[in-house]
Amino acid sequence: MVNEMPVGLLGKKVGMTRIFTEEGEAIPVTVVQAGPCTVVQRKTGATDGYEAVQVGFERRSRRRTNSPLSGHFESRGIAPLRYLAEFRVDADEEYQEGQELTVELFSEGERVDVTGRSKGRGFAGVMKRYGFHGGPASHGSKVHRSLQSAGATDAQRIFPGTRMPGHMGNKRVTIQGLTVVAVDPEENVLLIKGGIPGPNGGLVIIRPTKKSAKE
Repeated sequence: MVNEMPVGLLGKKVGMTRIFTEEGEAIPVTVVQAGPCTVVQRKTGATDGYEAVQVGFERRSRRRTNSPLSGHFESRGIAPLRYLAEFRVDADEEYQEGQELTVELFSEGERVDVTGRSKGRGFAGVMKRYGFHGGPASHGSKVHRSLQSAGATDAQRIFPGTRMPGHMGNKRVTIQGLTVVAVDPEENVLLIKGGIPGPNGGLVIIRPTKKSAKE
């Protein structure tokens, strides 16, 4: 997976809670175990055709790492990692292979974009998937929750994009402009205001918004 600037962290969603301000205001937050992440590879325009850093997260057993990845890590003297992601960077940004990235990349009040995979809901009908009103609920009706009309009859086909029953959820989702409420470097934890995609324990990518990076 390739993301645009700037560099961020990989982490896991722990769950949601709330904290209180000094004025007594309750703020809903998501707890994220973010990093520490390791810079596995620095890609350059000369060797790879683009500028990026490959970042890894969460140690994994060597026996569970296939041969190509094992060689990739061993050639750089880095222990195998479970998750890898790339972040595009500028050519003048210096990152060293083996460098550790922590939650100290972020600060309280900073705006971040969080990417995750939404919860899978399985196969769903149009009422659950798209909020269709449904048919009559009285006796004699045979279209309580069905799609009913699927489009024009003269075309003799289903038009692309027609909303129909199908797999719901389990998609890559990015929520932009969330606020970092607190940073805990000792526990490698970020508290982010509001909800983020995915179930508890799901992998997420946190990176500063472009506006925050320019500021």
